[in-house]
Amino acid sequence: MTNPFLAPSALPYQLPPFADIRDEHYEEAFEAGFAEQAAEVRAIVEQADAPTFENTMEPLERSGQTLSRVARVFWSMTSTDSTPFLEELEERYAPRFAAHADSITLDPRLYARVAALQSAPDASWTPEQRYLVERRHTEMTVAGAGLDDAARERLKELNQQIATLTTRFDKHLQADTNDLAVVIDDPAELDGLSDGERSAAAAAAADRGLEGKALITLPLFSGHPWLASLTNRDVRRRVMEASLARGTRGNEHDNRETVLELTALRAERAQLLGFATHAHAVTADETARTPEAVLAMLTRLAAPAAANARAEAAALQAQIDAAGESYELAAWDWDYWTEKERTARFDVDTAALRPYFEAERVLQDGVFHAATQVYGVTFQERHDLVGYHPDVRVFEVRNDDGSEVGLYLLDLYTRDAKRGGAWMNSLIQQNALLGHPTVVMNNLNVPKPPAGTPTLLTFDETTTLFHEFGHALHGLFAQVTYPSLGGTNVFRDFVEFPSQVNEMWMLWPGIVEHYARHIETGEPLPADVVERLQASETFNQGHDTSEYLAAALLDQAWHARVAGDTVVDVADFERDALDSVGLLSDTVPTRYSTGYFQHVFSGGYSAGYYSYIWSEVMDADTVEWFKQQPSIREAGQRFRDRLLGVGGSKDPLEAFRDFRGRDAELQPLLERRGLTAA
Repeated sequence: MTNPFLAPSALPYQLPPFADIRDEHYEEAFEAGFAEQAAEVRAIVEQADAPTFENTMEPLERSGQTLSRVARVFWSMTSTDSTPFLEELEERYAPRFAAHADSITLDPRLYARVAALQSAPDASWTPEQRYLVERRHTEMTVAGAGLDDAARERLKELNQQIATLTTRFDKHLQADTNDLAVVIDDPAELDGLSDGERSAAAAAAADRGLEGKALITLPLFSGHPWLASLTNRDVRRRVMEASLARGTRGNEHDNRETVLELTALRAERAQLLGFATHAHAVTADETARTPEAVLAMLTRLAAPAAANARAEAAALQAQIDAAGESYELAAWDWDYWTEKERTARFDVDTAALRPYFEAERVLQDGVFHAATQVYGVTFQERHDLVGYHPDVRVFEVRNDDGSEVGLYLLDLYTRDAKRGGAWMNSLIQQNALLGHPTVVMNNLNVPKPPAGTPTLLTFDETTTLFHEFGHALHGLFAQVTYPSLGGTNVFRDFVEFPSQVNEMWMLWPGIVEHYARHIETGEPLPADVVERLQASETFNQGHDTSEYLAAALLDQAWHARVAGDTVVDVADFERDALDSVGLLSDTVPTRYSTGYFQHVFSGGYSAGYYSYIWSEVMDADTVEWFKQQPSIREAGQRFRDRLLGVGGSKDPLEAFRDFRGRDAELQPLLERRGLTAA
């Protein structure tokens, strides 16, 4: 059989032909792709002609198509449906990919050509061409292309070692997360869970051969959504302790030594590149520009967030005491008593709302319907197109005039072969230069109920689906000329902005009543419940903001290491880092602890986890703008045209100003999170 990666797919929108892909195709395509792109770049740098946009930038943008086809599928598979074969291949090829990328980015001849273009821009260039040259020059400079030969060789070694360690971290985390799933022997211990949740736990156990038992699999973050419902305190404790233990148990999946080595190598690399720390190197090419700017914002919010969390803890303890219980509030009790407190204060129990969030209705009549109302796009499932797993669904997206937008793939359910969390990625990204269409994916980790049983989402899972779909829309709507500027290829501390904005539609009038209907009666979620949900938006924000800020500041602390310093004990380092900013708390643990902080140790957010709240400043400001607009459709078109549609083809803050008419203001964020005292 011909290797399907060696030519563009003949399927609609160039969807990868998953049914034809075999394990043996990957390595062959990798090697062919490496060789092909190396030859293409060599042709650029060895030509005698002076550099022009047409003989340097355009062929560089055209290069590497075979490698791109196989790599996008491969990295998607290792995250979503991995196998021992793929894991072994990933471990072998991660350093090869790093070396190949360096051979291009650090090529002094290519850097000289790009630098020449940057220093003398042509007046005939389009704004996108000018920005492409600026971005390529900045990226190569920050990456170390200007180093001397010896330093450049050491940099290549470091990049390969770092790639190996990030792959190892991810592999350890997935294995330990699977191992620490909590086995429940007595179904009575699941009191408080819905029938659907119980069925999902039983199905997860059956998948592992544990007939008659139940299994609580762990999400990526600290804790579990079911902690809000489980009445058995000992089960809640077991789940939380299992979650917090990942990657730190002293077994073959322990990630602590990996983290120490990884952060030390990142520090050495930063010094080699001329930066004080890895955090300085990362933020130099983000909208924040410096870690000092990041810390100024995060620490400004930390004290009021921690104070709010302490007040919330006191209120929860009062509830525990009033209920006649004799224990002190612990981390595994917080969600359970928070739901009781929310019910008492706002008469809203989010755990009881699941019958209103049936997954198919949320998707079709909520997420898709909102996109239709705001952006004028439609969605049609393509049963003739298949994904990489039976659970994957494929939808065709079109504009209201019938013109094509792209394909959207959804992989909703959790499984042992999928890493935790939720995310979006592109399989094919639109660009005019190569005539590529768009194919984007969303992945979540919702427990799968038995066949024939409806999937009922939690309130948080519903929010997550809207959030990740915001990333998908960013990828679907971007219209650019050059591949490297396509889709969500924007600064890391900007990329969360469109996804956070999309969360607003979950409870928006005209949207929520269209999809949030009771699974049995069909009755819409009562308007007064929606109002109380909106009124409770600042409720528990002390806890939520504190756990997030703790993780963001922990990320900054790890990546503030300077070359040559020594960290002896990971737990001590984490404890000291959180204590120094007033966020060390047994009852409010950091959202991600070091052993399982996948975002920063293998997920591309190193020294960048602050991005969520940094982007939320623009998000909160934008939500307030939407509320003031007389026509949501017209407002949505403006947001699509001036922000989502530009992808990475212009400076993102310039795009925001073009959309909003000014820079974002902080006040809406402070009000949203109940931090106006900040």
